[in-house]
Amino acid sequence: MTEAIPYFQDRTCPYHPPAGYQPLREAGPLTHVTFYDGRKVWAVTGHTEARALLSDQRLSSDRQNPAFPIPFERFAAIRRVRTPLIGVDDPEHNTQRRMLIPSFSVKRIAALRPEIHRIVDGLLDRMLEQGPPAELVSAFALPVPSMVICSLLGVPYADHEFFEEESRRILRGRTAEEAEDARLKLEEYFAGLIAAKEKNPGDGLLDELIEERLRPGSLTHDELVRLAMILLVAGHETTANMISLGTFTLLEHPGHLDRLKAEEDLMPAAVEELMRFLSIADGVLRVAKEDIEIGGQIIRADDGVLFPTSLINRDDTVYPSPDELDLDRSARHHVAFGFGIHQCLGQNLARAEMEIALRSLFTRIPELRLAVPAAEIPFKPGDTLQGMIELPLAW
Repeated sequence: MTEAIPYFQDRTCPYHPPAGYQPLREAGPLTHVTFYDGRKVWAVTGHTEARALLSDQRLSSDRQNPAFPIPFERFAAIRRVRTPLIGVDDPEHNTQRRMLIPSFSVKRIAALRPEIHRIVDGLLDRMLEQGPPAELVSAFALPVPSMVICSLLGVPYADHEFFEEESRRILRGRTAEEAEDARLKLEEYFAGLIAAKEKNPGDGLLDELIEERLRPGSLTHDELVRLAMILLVAGHETTANMISLGTFTLLEHPGHLDRLKAEEDLMPAAVEELMRFLSIADGVLRVAKEDIEIGGQIIRADDGVLFPTSLINRDDTVYPSPDELDLDRSARHHVAFGFGIHQCLGQNLARAEMEIALRSLFTRIPELRLAVPAAEIPFKPGDTLQGMIELPLAW
């Protein structure tokens, strides 16, 4: 057992785990870290142990549990309300997930691919018309998933600046009060949108849930509002970060990028390897409901448990040379989407968006390059989803 180190730390390179996490890799598969308030929690860095624990019903996702770990101040605001899907356990979680699975199935996402292509091509048309340089996050990486999730849910994209800003304050606000204010504003927005849809239905997922769940009474108004918030925030923030950071990473690995341009069939495997390599959601949290013995350690009831995905996905017993980007490796069993019952509901959509966005970007602008030195490009701090704040490009 090493001396507990602080978590979360900032990355010094946007696609590598913080150097300060190295002792965790050396001490694994289970060790301790400390959060901002001094609380010590378990950190699971072993790939085998992580997958076993993420599937273990003795660990809870219930953020309203007083023992649930609080990793930073703004997270305290999130536990004040019951968070659908990601913050509840079975059977409640299973009920919510089952009502949404058809909308995110492989078949449904395959049918959505032409719409994703249309959105991607339209944004690239605009970038090319305006000419270089371009700032990729605002011009492409954020609008692609934002427009797609709006189309899927039936949310007016005209409101995107509002919900993108409030999502940012939830995920990157400095205080619990700021995160709480953003949450309340998004709740108010969706309450109004759902009320309007009850009077004038459309054809998005929210409209389906109103007709099939809200009207019959199997879903309350408040539950639908919070479910809509989770789907919208998660549906655009995660993929936006993957597109921006994935683009930066490929530009920094030109040999791999040249292969991708030459071998079109390589893109699905490349997306899986980028998911493993980048691990943008670097800190899944749980609390133990009872004692669990694993990896030579005993996790006690009410202990907090952290899953640092960037370290789990670089376990060298599973991934040889894990700190190298390798487009030929089989990375499909990574935990970038989580694992177990809470594995990301939107993973099929994220894969489709990543494949289409990256392939189209480098096909249509093959001369794409960084517009400034890599060291000058700002990226996000360690206590939020990892990604680029800005990505200035030229061609």
